[in-house]
Amino acid sequence: MSDGLNDARAMRVAEIMSDFRNLQYYLSQLRATPTAEEYYLEGYSLLRQCSDEAQAILDAPFSATTTSPGGDSEREKTQLRGVIVDAAVRRFQCQRAYLRAHAGLRWMNTRNSILRGQKPNASHLGHLHAADTTLRMELLAITDEHVDNTLRSQDSAQGKWLGEDPSLAQIQQVLMSR
Repeated sequence: MSDGLNDARAMRVAEIMSDFRNLQYYLSQLRATPTAEEYYLEGYSLLRQCSDEAQAILDAPFSATTTSPGGDSEREKTQLRGVIVDAAVRRFQCQRAYLRAHAGLRWMNTRNSILRGQKPNASHLGHLHAADTTLRMELLAITDEHVDNTLRSQDSAQGKWLGEDPSLAQIQQVLMSR
């Protein structure tokens, strides 16, 4: 017997997919133009990695069942739950890439403000090293728990129904199985 929540589940799928689309759009707009000497610096490598991760998430096959529920509310419920899990995992991955990319952009902007169009020289080394250290510290703070908390906090603040969102442990389990 259906529990009457399939409309809420369908709405949740739409909300998660909207968030996912927005994150994907942001990640697709990442543009950095390092010089040949800067290309392999940590921050620029990070930005390329985040962009590649976003594309890989898009390229990953859909993992929930795709059979037609055919009017059966229990099958629809099962299918919607699977879609919620798949969408939530993808959104989680994109949020993690977004947070990492944002740290990379802050690093790039800090680097540019230190250099002000000049080539790096000895007078810049201390500040550039501090920017690199800050980037590493920010990346260490982007744990799975932090990513999950940012998403749940945003959703809760917007009054979204989270009744069947997968837990962090479930998301991690799905990611490890891929």
